[in-house]
Amino acid sequence: MRNILVQTASIMLAVLVTGIYGNPAQAETNELIDQIEKYDQEGKGNGMGQVTNVNQLQDVSPTDWAYEALRSLVDRYGCIAGYPNQTYRGSQALTRYEFAAGLNSCLNQIERLIASQGSVSQEDIDTINRLSQEFEAELATLGGRVDEIESRTAVLEDNQFSTTTKLEGQVIFGLASVVAGSNQQLIATTGDDKIDRVPVFGYRTRLELNSSFTGEDRLFTRLSTGNFPTFSDTTGTFEGEIFFAQPEDNNLSLEVVYYDRPIGKNTDVKIGAIGLRADDIADTVSVLDGDGASGAISSFGTRSPIYYPPAQSGLGITHDFGDKLELSAGYLAGDASNPTNGNGLFNGSYSAIGQLTITPIEKLDIALTYVNGYNQSDTGVGSDLSNIQSLSTGAANPNLNPATPGVFEGGVPTSSNSYGAQFSFALSDRIVIGGWGGLSKVKTLSSFVADGQTVERGSQDIWNWAATLAFPDLIKEGSLGGIIVGMEPYVSSSTIDADGFGEDNDRSLHVEAFYQYQLSDNVGITPGVVYVSNPDNNNNNDDLVITTLRTTFTF
Repeated sequence: MRNILVQTASIMLAVLVTGIYGNPAQAETNELIDQIEKYDQEGKGNGMGQVTNVNQLQDVSPTDWAYEALRSLVDRYGCIAGYPNQTYRGSQALTRYEFAAGLNSCLNQIERLIASQGSVSQEDIDTINRLSQEFEAELATLGGRVDEIESRTAVLEDNQFSTTTKLEGQVIFGLASVVAGSNQQLIATTGDDKIDRVPVFGYRTRLELNSSFTGEDRLFTRLSTGNFPTFSDTTGTFEGEIFFAQPEDNNLSLEVVYYDRPIGKNTDVKIGAIGLRADDIADTVSVLDGDGASGAISSFGTRSPIYYPPAQSGLGITHDFGDKLELSAGYLAGDASNPTNGNGLFNGSYSAIGQLTITPIEKLDIALTYVNGYNQSDTGVGSDLSNIQSLSTGAANPNLNPATPGVFEGGVPTSSNSYGAQFSFALSDRIVIGGWGGLSKVKTLSSFVADGQTVERGSQDIWNWAATLAFPDLIKEGSLGGIIVGMEPYVSSSTIDADGFGEDNDRSLHVEAFYQYQLSDNVGITPGVVYVSNPDNNNNNDDLVITTLRTTFTF
């Protein structure tokens, strides 16, 4: 009779183990059974002692449908255990391990009763014997099914990944207004130097498709639209520009397409057909960089201007030398798809970037960046003179004729070498300091005629710097406060010997503050203010103040 009980216990435990782990080898089965018995003993050691009377269980009452079954097991075999607080928790889900431990405990108790000539009825013994015989065929069939499932599982494990695409979205509602400021150049066109102070309300929408073919690679596609305006046409300067501006007149466009995949253990490669930027290749190491949707409000406050040259297509490579050193390099062409002379992948404008990112300690990141460019010297932030190519599009220059649609037609070819250093240091989980400094040496490669004068070739030294202070989880987890103080790109010296193309005579100070309050994981509201002294580095202009209220929805 003992053999029948042991056989029955072994069969039932084997069924449980097989249900969890497939059809393991005999050694693995014995090991799992030992684990189950250990689990049972540990449960007893934690205070789940044997119950001698069903009334000891506080959450079991005579009206429960299983009351008689529990009482019978307690009275006849004493193999029911309760929790330390004298509860049975019969309404909770039972794991297979817990069931196996309970079953093993009861069978062991029955075995002990038989060994000590205890009171085990012949009826119970006959029942156990009958069940063992009746379910012998079912157990054999179950074993065959488990073998089949195990075979199918092996095939699935070898081919477990299929092409997947995940859609992510982002919608920004923006309310903003210039509340103070003037610009002398406006007098020639409007008769008044006051900047229009008209509140605007607009939006930016991005839909992003992340597709993977191997589980490790990524094809990134972004569609975008919006109608939030830029303020440079109104303020007469690129300084203080809002980063989430999207003046697309509600037209949907394909903004970014690139393919990203690892090569080896520590190397990652990105190939971009459109919209691949320097900050996609190299880490900006700024906790305030939320690409306009979170973090800083302005373009200058978001990241160092060294990442802003408007390249579009190319290749980027990142390699990790352990945990403390990362090397990034990339080549980005401005008009790679244009087959005409002076354009294309290698004959037109380009930016070549190299960056070394150093993490000497866990909370400190330092980035040293170099960018060489051809016709990519403009950053879209800072003074007009620091964006010399943009002057051909009619951007304002107070020293030149603002009524002229473009200061010079077609722009001027430039070459540039830019050097930048960025850092971020977490003083604690709630305080992060950071900043950057940069120098761009820009050369004009030909003479040009502007506003009736011939401008010969020359060079510019363009500087910028910023200090940042961030407060992660301020007031509420997920929220962020930030302060940025710095100088947007300005021309500190120039050898271009022509009126209106010298150095910036004055200096503008950029001060920005914002607080991003996370209502939920998917909704954040960010009030912010941007202050610029002496706009466009002209102390004849009244200080510029722009206020914003950004609401970001992510899904």
